[in-house]
Amino acid sequence: MNQRFSLAGRRALVTGASSGIGRAIAIGLAEQGASVVLHHSGDAAGAAATASALGGAPILEADFTATGAAKALAAEALRAHGPIDILIANAAIELRAPWAEIRDDQIMAQFMANLGALLGLAQALVPPMTERGWGRIVGIGSVMATRPRSETVVYAALKSAQLTALRAIGRDTARSGVTANVVSPGAIEVEKNAARYAEPEFRRAVVAKIPAGRAGKPEDVVGAVLFLCSDAASYITGANIPVDGGWTIGDAPGALPGDRA
Repeated sequence: MNQRFSLAGRRALVTGASSGIGRAIAIGLAEQGASVVLHHSGDAAGAAATASALGGAPILEADFTATGAAKALAAEALRAHGPIDILIANAAIELRAPWAEIRDDQIMAQFMANLGALLGLAQALVPPMTERGWGRIVGIGSVMATRPRSETVVYAALKSAQLTALRAIGRDTARSGVTANVVSPGAIEVEKNAARYAEPEFRRAVVAKIPAGRAGKPEDVVGAVLFLCSDAASYITGANIPVDGGWTIGDAPGALPGDRA
């Protein structure tokens, strides 16, 4: 059996693992042999469901909009569960508003959850990875980093900043066997947007723009993440892999210019 893609013996921390993409990634990591520590914020039932799908997994809660919460979570994960080899920085919040009306508290909440938490987690977890000579950091980005919308200006900007931060970290850690990469999903149908996708006009508008001709599923994101976490990707760092059905190439041929998705 080829072991280049096995994660047996590795321990991963997946943030935002109570649903959607985070849950799918956690399940995928476990299927490849990793032990997984789950994080959630205010969704204990969802985290428990993920843990059940894994056949059991430890669960930690933290609100990353709070100062120091990410570092405290990392410290608890290390204390209670041992070394973390893989960090999946998936947790994020997106607060939509016209760019001219976004409030300072909305900006700060997104900054703390979407970028500040990544840095806090990395500061606590990455130095031990470099000491051991192996580690993986995968940030879950967004198509919005390259196809931004004015009503998501803060979220989109922070997803771009996430990639820059991980490239900077990866530059310092590559010689120590620690890679830092981003996987950027496009239009992914998850629990929190299920009501929108149930609207035929919304679904039509989304699908019309995507060259692959469909919205994505959380499971579509998993393969790229597992690859980057594996030994097969040991020579890849600072990369951004889009998982968007080709959307970042451009709108699908024949997409209606007035469609907004």
